[in-house]
Amino acid sequence: MNGPGLSFPVEFDPTLPRRHSSGNIFARFFLVSTWAGIAALALLMLTILNDSIGYVIITTEVDPASLAVNGVPYEEQTNQQLTDILANHLSARRLRVLEKETPFADLNQAELVLLVEQEVLDPEAAATFSMVQSLFDRSMVNAELAEHPGATMQMRFWLQPGLLSNSGSSNALLAGIRTALYGSLWIIAITILVAFPIGVGAAIFLEEYTVDNAFYRLLRANITNLAGVPSIIYGMLGLAIFVRGMQPITSGALFNAVSGDPAAATGRTILSAGFTLALLILPLIIINAQEAIRAVNPLLRQASLGLGATQWETIWHHVLPQAMPGILTGTILAISRAIGETAPLVVVGAATYITFDPTGPFSKFTTLPIAIYQWVSRPQPEFRSLAAASILVLMALLLSLNAFAIALRNRLQKKQ
Repeated sequence: MNGPGLSFPVEFDPTLPRRHSSGNIFARFFLVSTWAGIAALALLMLTILNDSIGYVIITTEVDPASLAVNGVPYEEQTNQQLTDILANHLSARRLRVLEKETPFADLNQAELVLLVEQEVLDPEAAATFSMVQSLFDRSMVNAELAEHPGATMQMRFWLQPGLLSNSGSSNALLAGIRTALYGSLWIIAITILVAFPIGVGAAIFLEEYTVDNAFYRLLRANITNLAGVPSIIYGMLGLAIFVRGMQPITSGALFNAVSGDPAAATGRTILSAGFTLALLILPLIIINAQEAIRAVNPLLRQASLGLGATQWETIWHHVLPQAMPGILTGTILAISRAIGETAPLVVVGAATYITFDPTGPFSKFTTLPIAIYQWVSRPQPEFRSLAAASILVLMALLLSLNAFAIALRNRLQKKQ
């Protein structure tokens, strides 16, 4: 006897200690692997936070105190006073250029303050320090500050409102990710609208309407293989089909909606990027949707058909509601991959630096991963800090989309 109500053949007894020992070894290995993964993620987050917070030594062309009027700093002055500052410090030619781009009368107070900072103060980061250096090596920070007379030092959290509201700039202190953020949101929206219905529809057809024959097994094997194809291959496919083959549609020429940008007229637009990423995640959505549909109890189908429902009514009213939580889980994973993709977007024509926001599916674009890569590749340390803050925004965007999908999935599960 090996326990209450349990008995094993005698020849099994000598092997039990060794088998339990092997099980304990693997259990410890899995525990160590789990903690190693948690430690790696924690180290990654600490590295990002270390670069996104720290002291910055800032030099300006004009002393900010000299712009005060009756003791009121320029940040709190009226629109007319800010316009006077621009007129007093800029050349007539530069004023005409700025006025032509956007009349000062159309700008609000916050936009005029930003213009004063860009055109008059022109702040530059003379030195940038990480969080660890700022907290534990103040002597080095003070020594660097002493080498820049007239400079100011501030503790800067690079993830600030200006990062989200400003567009791209060659000055890290004034640069933002607004354009890249809009581009990412446009592309992800198109990707979901295209890939989700097509992927779920294909999964329904393969699981509910086809028979298990050689052709079906070959098709399923090919879909599985497509899920593992490198993303750069999808970028080349998108370049051939959407940018060149479907250029009248993706550029907007067919709808008389071509933007003034020559790159957009060639089909290198948000629409091409969204279609390309939709192809990229389509196999993942199909595979996960098939698994979710296959997991539905077959007795549910039989009961529905037995009560006189058609096959489509059975699928729509019974199979899909039961499978939807699993389908959404697979879609979450697929969208998470699409948000961080860079290679296929570069191939289909994503810009590494633009300063205007996309206004529609036929606009030129950039995305958050591309902006982050462009900043990380620059030699100035302040751009690495800017990239670290942008990574936090990208992670927050990813977590927000995942949280929305998980909440929707849980709500569907409660209704079952």
